[in-house]
Amino acid sequence: MGRSDPPAVELSAARVRLGGRVVWGEVSLRVEAGEFVGLLGENGSGKSTLLRVLLGAQALDHGSARVLGRRPGEANAEIGYLPQRHSFGAGIPLRGVDLVRLGLDGDRWGLPLPLLPGASRRRADARRRVEDAIEMVGAGAYAERALSELSGGEQQRLLIAQALVARPRLLLLDEPLDSLDLPNQAAVAALVDRICREHGVAVVLVAHDVNPLLGYLDRVAYLAGGRAVAGPVSEVITSETLSALYGVPVEVLRASDGRLAVIGQPEPPAHHHDRHAHAGEGAAAVHAH
Repeated sequence: MGRSDPPAVELSAARVRLGGRVVWGEVSLRVEAGEFVGLLGENGSGKSTLLRVLLGAQALDHGSARVLGRRPGEANAEIGYLPQRHSFGAGIPLRGVDLVRLGLDGDRWGLPLPLLPGASRRRADARRRVEDAIEMVGAGAYAERALSELSGGEQQRLLIAQALVARPRLLLLDEPLDSLDLPNQAAVAALVDRICREHGVAVVLVAHDVNPLLGYLDRVAYLAGGRAVAGPVSEVITSETLSALYGVPVEVLRASDGRLAVIGQPEPPAHHHDRHAHAGEGAAAVHAH
């Protein structure tokens, strides 16, 4: 990426209103080319809505947004998008390689290109792109297997390959760590970071828990109370910053292993359960929603 590249994402005083309710307002966010940014916030804070704005699927009612230097929606061909995770039932007759191929021609559900001039060359190029994306995420050993036979971590790697197959400049990943156990969370976080660094792809990754991402993120954006604050993790996820954002006392604790715990957010304590407590002792104490 050159120095003249526009920011991958630029929001200025942005506001979204749904059903007469302001989801968030006065949100300003800048993501540079090749930067890895985590988007945090509790359920209902508007994280997925922000991704929809960047894709041009949700309009702002105030402020401005630019994506890869253009209006939202105009640069979607250069964006890889991974929506919130869904499971693949046994009845879905797709292999991993078929899933990745849908990232190129999902509008035709993987049907062969028509026999037009140059079709053979385009098919060969598509095969190379699929192979490259599968290699990029390290899924070559199981890409030919049925999705229903794969683990959650293997499926998630193939979904990321699908988002990468069109060789995007920006990746928007909505909860890619959700429903994964702790080892797979760490593996996927490391994979996304490697893609970001080696290929210069800007990444906005939505997460509930910042801990698997610590050490990888360039910056974090935290949505709460209809507003957002962005900056380095060490500056944003602090008692002072989050207390000011929520308008109530919030305490941030750092465990001896470096993991973070946020205590006192205006959300019922029952919502702060750890969905992967079975996967690692002590995990329930470290969510930074």
